[in-house]
Amino acid sequence: MPTSDGNKVEDIVNDWKRIKFHKSYLAALAKAMRNGGHVRGYFAWSLMDNFEWIRGYDTRFGLFYVDHLKTLERRPKLSAHWFTSFLGGYPLNFHPSE
Repeated sequence: MPTSDGNKVEDIVNDWKRIKFHKSYLAALAKAMRNGGHVRGYFAWSLMDNFEWIRGYDTRFGLFYVDHLKTLERRPKLSAHWFTSFLGGYPLNFHPSE
């Protein structure tokens, strides 16, 4: 039973690799459901870049970028736009504009 799902990506905002990761994971999850798998939910890790015990603030998993060094500004990454569209009913192959 997966309880969280995330992928660190070095690009701050245009995180195409994270989108590809979530697409692949969700496609496999959908296949498992079609084959009778019992799925109650899905949680992308994480909503915002956060503190990780091993790497501190250096590793960025979030759908939203957080400037931890200066202003604490939060900006949606490309993956946040993709995930929002996916939740709104767009197909897995939807490509947000940069």
